[in-house]
Amino acid sequence: MSVIPGAWRRTAAGAGLLASDGTVVPTIFAEMSAAAARTGAINLGQGFPDEDGPAEVLDAARSAIASGANQYPPGRGIPDLLSAISEHQKRFYGLEVDPGSEVIVTAGATEALTASILALIDGPDDEVVVFEPYYDSYAAAVALAGAKLRTVPLRAPDFQPDLERLAAAVTDRTRIILVNDPHNPTGAVFDREVLTEIVRLADAHDALIVTDEVYEHLAFHAPHTPIATLPGAGPRTLTISSAGKTFSTTGWKIGWVHGPAALITAVLTVKQYLTYVNGSPLQPAVAVGLRLGDEYFTGAASALAAKHEILGAGLAAAGFSVFAPQGGYFTVADATAMGGSDAAAFCRTLPERAGVVAIPLTAFVSDEHREDVSGLVRFAACKRVDVLEEAARRLATSF
Repeated sequence: MSVIPGAWRRTAAGAGLLASDGTVVPTIFAEMSAAAARTGAINLGQGFPDEDGPAEVLDAARSAIASGANQYPPGRGIPDLLSAISEHQKRFYGLEVDPGSEVIVTAGATEALTASILALIDGPDDEVVVFEPYYDSYAAAVALAGAKLRTVPLRAPDFQPDLERLAAAVTDRTRIILVNDPHNPTGAVFDREVLTEIVRLADAHDALIVTDEVYEHLAFHAPHTPIATLPGAGPRTLTISSAGKTFSTTGWKIGWVHGPAALITAVLTVKQYLTYVNGSPLQPAVAVGLRLGDEYFTGAASALAAKHEILGAGLAAAGFSVFAPQGGYFTVADATAMGGSDAAAFCRTLPERAGVVAIPLTAFVSDEHREDVSGLVRFAACKRVDVLEEAARRLATSF
């Protein structure tokens, strides 16, 4: 008899983390981070910054700790952060969000996504449509909920979905269309035609839309467009974001989800049995961050875009074909011409060969679509400029 309960076994298997004999398979992320530690290679695999966020936000956290904000906050989140989220959505996107009934604070966007999927799935016949490659927690959450994952591939060079394939994937069995925009790992920003088609299909099949918008302030060429702002989308959309990427505080795990009150109540019902609450002194600090001036948000995007240019130049000089991202932390490059048609094998040799760590895009796809991304590699640009310059130098001189 298995000692792993059925739901957890299903989750691990659905996420590709459980071998046929029941043992847990280490992820490529853990393997590559270990390689970086072992070899001293520059770790461009994991997507976390190596610089602190804005001083005002960090100072607000210190002040909150010193003033005693160290016990359980309210289950929905502290009122000031709920108000700040509402103000933020109005200020940047014109969205009206009731802070008392239409938003909750979560333990990062990952908890918001998991709680939303668990809350909204009705049974094993439900399907969740995602765009592939996808953030690895999506498959795990869908598997835990007992639903079926349907994927729509995103292919180079623009990583925009084929609308006919999208329409074929969304059926009357679709319960949720999960949209990550700006997209991890490809760096794509979905165009208006794609967003409009998602809303049309959701309406036609009475599906819900759950969005992962953690890179909302890191779009490089045009302001981010939340799908909830499109006509007809609001009543069926849950919008998720977090402070981690915007304020370079990924370890704080302060996220949020907003949408129609009935849907938020369903999510809260699940969320209260996950973390219950979190980050009491960090919540007022995030409220400060959300109220920073426009120059902070535009500056964060332009600074990251410049880092991508440094990284991209080094990759191109090394012989990679580079797909310049439209937003987010990551640059994707094709290593096929450099003997990297098997991206996973290529990434395993990269630390010793070039002193740099990266992640193969095969880590973000199902077996069905591995061939589509077999030579593609993801590099994180959210590092200090001097680190990126050294990584670019190593890459350019190693091939």
